Amino acid sequence: MGFNFFASLLVLSLLLKPFACQQPNTDGFYVSQFLQKMGLSSSSSLYNFSAPVCSWSGVFCDSENEYVIHLVASGLELSGSIPDTTIGKLTKLQSLDLSNNKITGLPSDLWSLGSLKNLNLSHNQISGSLPNNIGNFGLLESFDISSNNFSGEIPADISSLTSLRVLRLSQNGFEMGIPSGIVGCQSLVEIDLSSNRLNGSLPDSFGAAFTKLKSLNLAGNEIHGRDSDLSEMKSITSLNISGNLFKGSVMGVLMELLEVIDLSKNQFEGHISQVQFNASYNWSHLVYLDLSENQLGGELFHNLTEAQNLKHLNLAHNRFTRHAFPSVEMFPSLEYLNLSKTSLTGQIPDELSQLSSLSTLDLSENHLIGQIPFLSLESLQVLDVSLNNLSGEVPVSLLEKLPWMKRFNFSYNNLTLCASEISTETLKKSFFGASNSCPIAANPALLRSQAAKDNHKGLKLALALALSMVCLLVGLLFLAVGCRRKTRMWEVKPTSYKDEQTISGPFSFQTDSTTWVADVKQATSVLVVIFEKPLLNFTFADLLSATSNFDRGTLLAEGKFGPVYRGFLPGGIHVAVKVLVHGSTLTDQEAAREFEYLGRIKHPNLVPLTGYCLAGEQRIAIYDYMENGNLQNLLHDLPLGVQTTEDWSTDTWEEDDNNGIQHVGSEGLLTSWRFRHKIALGAARALAFLHHGCSPPIIHRDVKASSVYLDYNLEPRLSDFGLAKIFGSGLDEEISLGSPGYVPPEFTQAECDSLTPKSDVYCFGVVLFELITGKKPSGDDYPEEKEATLVSWVRGLVRKNKVSSAIDPKIRDTGRDDQMEEALKIGYLCTADLPSKRPSMQQIVGLLKDIEPAGNQ
Repeated sequence: MGFNFFASLLVLSLLLKPFACQQPNTDGFYVSQFLQKMGLSSSSSLYNFSAPVCSWSGVFCDSENEYVIHLVASGLELSGSIPDTTIGKLTKLQSLDLSNNKITGLPSDLWSLGSLKNLNLSHNQISGSLPNNIGNFGLLESFDISSNNFSGEIPADISSLTSLRVLRLSQNGFEMGIPSGIVGCQSLVEIDLSSNRLNGSLPDSFGAAFTKLKSLNLAGNEIHGRDSDLSEMKSITSLNISGNLFKGSVMGVLMELLEVIDLSKNQFEGHISQVQFNASYNWSHLVYLDLSENQLGGELFHNLTEAQNLKHLNLAHNRFTRHAFPSVEMFPSLEYLNLSKTSLTGQIPDELSQLSSLSTLDLSENHLIGQIPFLSLESLQVLDVSLNNLSGEVPVSLLEKLPWMKRFNFSYNNLTLCASEISTETLKKSFFGASNSCPIAANPALLRSQAAKDNHKGLKLALALALSMVCLLVGLLFLAVGCRRKTRMWEVKPTSYKDEQTISGPFSFQTDSTTWVADVKQATSVLVVIFEKPLLNFTFADLLSATSNFDRGTLLAEGKFGPVYRGFLPGGIHVAVKVLVHGSTLTDQEAAREFEYLGRIKHPNLVPLTGYCLAGEQRIAIYDYMENGNLQNLLHDLPLGVQTTEDWSTDTWEEDDNNGIQHVGSEGLLTSWRFRHKIALGAARALAFLHHGCSPPIIHRDVKASSVYLDYNLEPRLSDFGLAKIFGSGLDEEISLGSPGYVPPEFTQAECDSLTPKSDVYCFGVVLFELITGKKPSGDDYPEEKEATLVSWVRGLVRKNKVSSAIDPKIRDTGRDDQMEEALKIGYLCTADLPSKRPSMQQIVGLLKDIEPAGNQ
């Protein structure tokens, strides 16, 4: 018995040996216990458990390396219920990300973490109810438990979360009504309660309470409401209440700033002509409009002329009166058009061919007559004209496209068809009811009837010969067309993204500074990976559609890594698409592995990598779209993007008493020391996380003002981290050149291999100088010194003890001069010639915290 006891002790000691360096009752001990008990192997390549906990991947500590303040354990295959006395003991924890695991339960002491600001438990298997002591999270700003198995009511104590800005409870089993206390969370900018079992009415003053709300998603519930419940949400840009029980007038729900509107599957009524899209509103923002499956009547309106950027229009299944086909050619960017069961009469207009980006066209269940026009729509992937009164032959141009389309239906018309190469199964499914006026009948029922009636061998022989001749002629035609297309490089301008995409690659795209080629032979065969939506089958074709064929009109910026485009993936997913145009020395498998790794890196001050695509030699990174632009544009009064429709001449911002930033209109976004300090501190935290919270450390290599973005909450977020590694050694020369004004002394090609995190520290110092002085890193006018850079000018003033003269006049009277002078001195330390003389990013965070203006969080 004694032997077994000591043997057990020996086994236990071996199991705990990797964690032995973590002292009991410390944050390191609690984190190691959590990872161990949740099934993470001690041999995991992500963790060196013999090292201090603050060096572990996903662990970010305070400046003294005593407490864990950020913990990211996303996508680690953690499973089971989280035990007590592990992460619930991290008393200083501010950010916790356990998303994309197999967690089934939460510890009781989790709710005692009063310092939490960000909590992400999405995409797990957690069941049970959400306890009322969620109210303990008084500082919580972002709460995401989407895609779990939660049930019961949304707790009333959610009203205590007065700092909450992002609330995502979607794809769970929450029941009953939305708690009235939610209107107390007036800082919210995003609410997603979709795909639950919520019912009842919206709380009183629901619309008026959320003056900052930009995104509301209540889709897939049974919520009762009226248009007036939502009409006061003046700042909202994305509204989805589809699949509920809302009533009233559509007009009462349409607000000027909306970009995405989905009111489908409700009970809205009234004449559609009451919806006025006139000069009193600016509808240039609108890109997605779905009013389908309501009870709208009247004539289909013709006055959407202001919505020039509309890409998705669905008016299907309403109660419109009979009317002619509307003038949809006014929407040059339209990609999805569904007018099914909208009482259309007359002929399909030829003008549809002007919609060169159209990929989905549904005109089924109407009263359309005449022939199907010649539709030169290279991008068309879905076509449904079934259940009409169309006649004549199906155009050859369409028949040639059918093998490469995703879906099509010509059934229940009076069409004739001569296309023997179409399979019997396709004929039954997509051409049912077509008649035959050709030697070869298209309708399989007619074929069978004819065979039963006539057994004459001579007729059979003639029929076989005719069939053979037709097949031969059609085959030669396809061969000739295919050969011609394969010898041609497909140019984007001015056609759309798919010119018989299955055989017409590669694709070539031009920007102002470069031409890049995606060596993709078949657009639908190249997958796009979206990390949080793995079941959606996105392809390169969807990227082409989302960016209007990588059109210059969607170009946001052109940087060292390549051009960045704005786009909407199917489902209204707003993304920024960065094409890494220089090519990569990594294999596809190696590049995919790096993208997957970067996708798991989460921090409140990093722009999330949403997904990726490997298009030939091009590696394409897909990010969350940052609506409020980047620091370079804002600081130096540049437009939001290279070419965008947003007009910033009337946009201003001002601070409120709660240390928030309210979007009220233009001159003032960066005319505050407190806000500029907030940006500096957030960017510093992001770099500190990359340098000290990732194993191995990630060196950014291209830190500059244009890589610092502002999200919905105007929180700073650093982009482009880790991209240099995607290239392997393919970008060394480009990286070594640096960006003008940001080049550290050690950034020479000969020394490129010796780059360290201190190179990022230098670049951060330049950004800090920009924030305090308002000047550009190079090419600006510097008093007392000609042909100087920002770095040499400020460093000279520091040495002469004249640093106060460098402060931007716009912020001089908005805060304490001594704090701004101290910030310039921090930048002086960062830009030391010798990397060894520069502080670490963790130290810089601490220095910036020491001069934090009163009220900043």
